[in-house]
Formats: sequence, C-alpha cells, structure tokens
Amino acid sequence: MDTTLTDPLVGQLLDGRYRVESRIARGGMASVYLALDVRLDRTVAVKVMHRSLAEDPQFVQRFIGEAKSVASLSHPNIVQVFDQGTDGANVYLSMEYVPGRTLRDILRRRGRLPAREALEMVIPVLAALGAAHQAGLIHRDVKPENVLLADDGRVKVVDFGLARAIEATNQTKTGMMIGTIGYMSPEQVTTGLADARSDVYAAGIMLFELLTGRQPYAGETPMSIAYRHVHETVPAPSSVVPGIPPQIDALVTAATDKDPARRPADATAMLVAAVEIHRTLPKTGHTGGHARPGVAGDSTTGSVTGAHSMAGTGAHRAPAAPAGATPASGTAGHAQLGHTMIQPRTDLLTGVMTGPAEAGGRRGTRRVRPVWFLAALALVMLAGVAFTGWWFSEGRYTKVPDLVNKPLTVARQEAQNHGFEVQVLKPVFDDKIPKDVVLNTEPGPGAEVVKGAVLKLVPSAGPETIPVPKVEGLSLADARAKIAEAGLTPGRVSRSASETIPRDQVIRTNPLVGKRVRKGGSVNFVVSAGLLMPDVTQMMRDQAEKFLRDKGFNVQIDETADDAPPGTVIAQDPSGGAEVVAGATVHLTVSRGPDQGFHWPWETDPSQAAPDFVNVPDVRFKAVRDAVSELKAAGFKVRVRELVGTQRVVGENPLGQQPQGSTITIWH
Repeated sequence: MDTTLTDPLVGQLLDGRYRVESRIARGGMASVYLALDVRLDRTVAVKVMHRSLAEDPQFVQRFIGEAKSVASLSHPNIVQVFDQGTDGANVYLSMEYVPGRTLRDILRRRGRLPAREALEMVIPVLAALGAAHQAGLIHRDVKPENVLLADDGRVKVVDFGLARAIEATNQTKTGMMIGTIGYMSPEQVTTGLADARSDVYAAGIMLFELLTGRQPYAGETPMSIAYRHVHETVPAPSSVVPGIPPQIDALVTAATDKDPARRPADATAMLVAAVEIHRTLPKTGHTGGHARPGVAGDSTTGSVTGAHSMAGTGAHRAPAAPAGATPASGTAGHAQLGHTMIQPRTDLLTGVMTGPAEAGGRRGTRRVRPVWFLAALALVMLAGVAFTGWWFSEGRYTKVPDLVNKPLTVARQEAQNHGFEVQVLKPVFDDKIPKDVVLNTEPGPGAEVVKGAVLKLVPSAGPETIPVPKVEGLSLADARAKIAEAGLTPGRVSRSASETIPRDQVIRTNPLVGKRVRKGGSVNFVVSAGLLMPDVTQMMRDQAEKFLRDKGFNVQIDETADDAPPGTVIAQDPSGGAEVVAGATVHLTVSRGPDQGFHWPWETDPSQAAPDFVNVPDVRFKAVRDAVSELKAAGFKVRVRELVGTQRVVGENPLGQQPQGSTITIWH
C-alpha cells in the first residue's frame, strides 16, 4: 500500500500556507513532502521533523535559529531555505524544490568518476561550503547523500545546520555524537567538536570516494571505522585506482590530514586548490577510467530532490530517507554506515582506545593486554572525556536567554529562573522601545556563560523628553534661542493682546512651561500684541463705562445730539484696536438723541405700519450660544461682537421693549 495515502499530512494545508501534495521521503528524523506554497503559487519541498524532536523545546529553539542562519545564505550551490515555522506539533522547513538525483545515486549507477569529472562535482560543493564558512556556519554532515545534481546540471548542497540543531535535543546530551561515521573527522570522533576543517575532511573523504568508487575505510561496525579515522592515514586515491594525477592525491591527503591544523583552513582554501588542479587537467579523455557500477551503499536521502530522485535506480536501492535522518534506535550494530547517526561517544571511544576487535568482543591475532589494564585505561579516559563534556556543556555553562523586547519584570523573572543573578543597569532612552522594556542584555542573547553569572539587563527609558523652559517675558528671538538650546524645536507664532506683557514679548508657550516634550518636539509661542483699546461703540453708556473702568481705564463722557438711541456710545478716542498703555484715558461720545426728540420711523411716516413691540431678553453674563438662541427665539436678529474673547456676554444693546425683528447686538 502506498504509505503516502496513510500519511495524515498529505492533503492538509500546513500552517495555512503549504498544501501538502505527497510524501517524497521518510527517515528517522524527518519526512519530506512535495507541497504547493498557495501564497506565492510555487512548488516547494517541506521537511517536517518527527514528533519526538518537535516536542523538544531545545531542539525547536536551535532549529529555528539554524534555519534563520541558513536562510540568510544566498548561493547558487546551496538549496535555499524559504521559511521555517511550527503548526501545532509540526516543526518544518520550507525549501527550494530541486528535481534531480543525489550524488549517491550517481555513484551507485556509474561507480567511480574520472578525475576531472570528480573535481567538477566537488568544486561547487566546496563553493557552497566556503560561503557557509564565511558566514560562520558549519555543515557537520557532508556526504554524497547531501549533494544534489539537478536535472539542469546544477549541483546543490542540502541540510546545513540540521546536525547542529539535533545536538540541542534532549535525545543527544553530552556523550552523544551526531554525524555519518564514514565522513566523520578524527576530532568529531574523539571530542564531538566540529569546525570548518571538519567539513574539509568530509569533503576530502567524498572526493576519495568519487575517484575510487568506495570510502577509504571499511568495517562491519561504526566503531571499527571510527578507530581507523583516528589512528590511520587516508590512503592516496592512486593507491586504489592507478593513474590518478599526483596533484589530486596531494589534495585528498591535505584535506584528510588527522591534524586539523594541517588541513586547508576552510572550504574556500580547498576550493582554490581544487580549481587550480582542475585547470591543469586535460580537457578531453578520461583520467582514471570507470570501476564496476553499483557500488553498495546506504539509502539516498531524497531530501529535496523530488520525484526524479525517488525513482528506483537498481535492485539494491534502499528506501529513501531525508538527509540528516538517523535510525530511530541509534544502535551501532544495526546502523547503516551511510546514515547520519546518533551514536554514544563512549561506545566509539572504547573502540578507538582499545581497537575494534576488542571493542566488538572478538579475539584478535595480536597479543591481548591484561583485561584490568585495558579496563582501567578506558575508565580513566572516559572519565576525562565525561568531565570535559560536563565542564564545557551541561554542567558549568549555560546560554543567555533572549530577553530583548520583554517587559523588565518578566525578563528579570525569566533570567532568575535560568539561574542568573540579575543586575538592572541605568535605563537608556530609545525612540521606539517603550519604557521599562528590555533593550539589551550583557552578555547578549545566546552567549555561553558560567551558570549563576551576573546577567545585566538594560531597560528602555522610553523616548527622551525635555521640560519646556520658561520663556515668558523674553523677546521672541531670545525665546527661540532658549527653546533650541534645550533640544526642542521653535514652532508657530501667534499674537494676542495683553494688559501686562509689553508688545513683542512672549506671553506663554504651547505646551506650557514645565511640560515634558519628546526631544526635538515643537514648542509654539503666543506673543504679546501690546495692550489694545477695546471697541465699545454701539454699547450702552453704562455698560461701556463699567467695562472700561474695570479694565483700569479712565473714562470721560461727552454727550451730543445724534439719531442713535439715547445713551448709545457713538464714538471713542482712542479708537478700538489702538495700542495703549495701562490706565490710559478714554473719551466716549454718547448720543442724547436728536434735538427734536427721538421718533420711530412710523411715527413720522404714516405709510409705515407700526410693528409689535416685545421685551428684549436680558442675556448679559450668559453663555454666548445660549444668549443667541434666546434672542432669536424672542423674534430678534442677533449681531455678535468680540470684545475680550470670553465665552460670556458682557454687553447688550438695546434693552427694554423693541420692535419684533429688530437687531440686538451682544458683546463677549
């Protein structure tokens, strides 16, 4: 039965974006699916890690970090990582879909390759590794299963960072080793540590295999192969296949030196040497003929190769498994030697120290040392390795959690929960991060420090604010300078009459003095236009006189005959709006009516009908809006004049009874 039919992910929309079409491969660590990115309408390969890993928070955190690092790589020989995420119990990577075959497929179908063609396979691999090394990334699991040959001839490397992410799981604590034993450098076997030179070693082993059709070391168990990696020197490829150029022998020998210090410093250094050798080789003919096809090996990965790579290539083809996959059990005796494996380092170290024959329980032909001596030596070395692993990993050091952008109280508690002693530093102003949110930590997130160390939290003080300085009474020029000196920006200017502030001096600011404003914010000015004479013409004499005396003016009244109603101010000196000084004398001219007496028009013109007289509501001291409404409701027209800018009526004319429909003036 087709297993894809029973896979619960097939047919599902993963994370609301990836419609899973079919399963390409399944291994001990992950399953790979062909999917459609419905958002961008493109075909992708989606690698979904198995539930045992997805439930491990250490793995998920490391997996996401490694995915981000790999996604930042942009190189034509690296399978591009588009996206990573989680959907319920599924932790996944979305990757470039590359129809084609793995380099393992090529070896299985053709056997060994001519020297020039082998270099042409390895050179793009070295270019990809070199780009990763320059970015600080180590592959850790270089092998033919992780090299793809696309249908269009491109060579691509896959599964950067997966081995490192798996190392973070609870399944692989100190003493466990990740990798493919046939390509594992001596330092990975003995210490578990890997750097760029470990990738160079694996690339050298892979080049040896391409040239000869087999790996340099064969054995029935991983520990026997590990023993040979540590204690033996990789033979020259020409010792297996005569006729291979000596410069290629030298390249393989340098790349696979047991001492990392004597290898090329990184893949770029090896790439330079490989390109130079390729340039010197003949461009026609074959250098080192073909061996028998069908070299036996493990299963191919098919991690992102697509349907083409999953097609059977021979009767010995094993079920496909994704790159980076490992046997579920991790038992050394049953692990296929080409698989990425999780192997207890103690088992391999025992084999490395005592030799594969003794470690496997088989009697060798050479003299056997006393059992007690071998046991004691093994215990001492294992204790040293265990103590070193504890000292530099689980036991003594821990990683600084990412507390940036978290509230200070939450970050403090989380740091204490991780065993840190917390020290809060002086807050730092920041225009984007709110107050009391963590800006940074010292050491930074991800740094490895001794457990119980002091972790310093740098909180945000929020945007820097500055109190508006006092500039009232200053000239506008001086006020602008003082505002700018304080770190604020002088803004708009408006003018207003003032009884106390001389003309052209600042009355007030907006915002007001003392109010805190974000650094660089604007401050507006209200500047004095001087003391202006109020315009009281058309007011009743008693209202105008009281208003002016309340403002501190001396009032003198002159009466004159005029057609205006008696008691109405018909002129003033100084006139309204003139600049005056406090206590100035104001001359008001008031109408006493015409000399013949005041008459309504209809009293002298019989053709005009007398209107109805109604009482004018007294709306003084009421709100302007209410006063207007009340007068209009009584049947009058209303004219509003501003006197002092208050919202209450301070004057009204005329009062008493007036013809309905006449105009009433109010001042505020």
